[in-house]
Amino acid sequence: MDFQPNHITVCICTFRRPDLLQRLLESLALQKTANCFTFSVVVADNDASQSARELVARFGSTSAFPVVYCVEREQNIALVRNKALEHAHGEFIAFIDDDEFPGEDWIALLRSACEKYRAAGVLGPVKPHFAAVPPSWIIKGGICERPEHPTGTILNWWQCRTGNVLFRREILQQIEPPFRSEFGTGGEDQDFYRRLIERGCVFIWCNEAAAFETVPPARWKRSYMLKRALLRGRNSLKHARGRWTMIGKSLVAIPLYFLSLPLSLLGGQHCFMRNSIRLCDHLGRILTLFGINPVSEREM
Repeated sequence: MDFQPNHITVCICTFRRPDLLQRLLESLALQKTANCFTFSVVVADNDASQSARELVARFGSTSAFPVVYCVEREQNIALVRNKALEHAHGEFIAFIDDDEFPGEDWIALLRSACEKYRAAGVLGPVKPHFAAVPPSWIIKGGICERPEHPTGTILNWWQCRTGNVLFRREILQQIEPPFRSEFGTGGEDQDFYRRLIERGCVFIWCNEAAAFETVPPARWKRSYMLKRALLRGRNSLKHARGRWTMIGKSLVAIPLYFLSLPLSLLGGQHCFMRNSIRLCDHLGRILTLFGINPVSEREM
């Protein structure tokens, strides 16, 4: 497929969240390019009923940049990412989740860092955005915070995600398919980066290129956080590399975290939940090892 030089395709995979998708598209319309590059948007709908089609068509009819809509009917995060890539013609490709929205310099900052460091791709932070005030223990414990790094840091594959990334389209020639369908419930992004990094690709961090993820009240529930941790642990075992090392670490960590729970209550709810989530991350691996699956699918 021919690509457009100095052009960026922004890929969005959407899952029946029209209000959030609308906000994201509107935020992309505010991107500052300084006439240094052009960009377009691909919206890949993972809903067989095509619930986002009308919204995307309405937005695209007045948009200053091209907007392409496509559908992946099978419920599989890896397949819908590949569907988006089928329609991506830019020299650079960016991914951002449909429940996120970026600052006005987001694309420009990622592109600038990619050129400055001559990297295969650049990732930025995803920070929580609360539409209402959450319980104090969530803020105090940094429960929804994700790790950040100094700009220019070279990343390992387990530090990489697709919620806020820009990469050179040419690197896709090194792996086929880009995202593997066996990672349909999660972990497809880390598998993607692992295979590329093993082939010599370098991904770096740009801490200024932030995106903001909506954290609705449904995700404030303790049950949601623990289930998500269990699923995260289960998905980590899909990676063959380091599988037994991870299992060994979990076998040591589980009793330590379990014994620490009563003491962590003395530190407050934020300490107790932080340790409980870490316990479930490890527990998810061991349960999976014995064929026990307490979480059927990721709550989107």
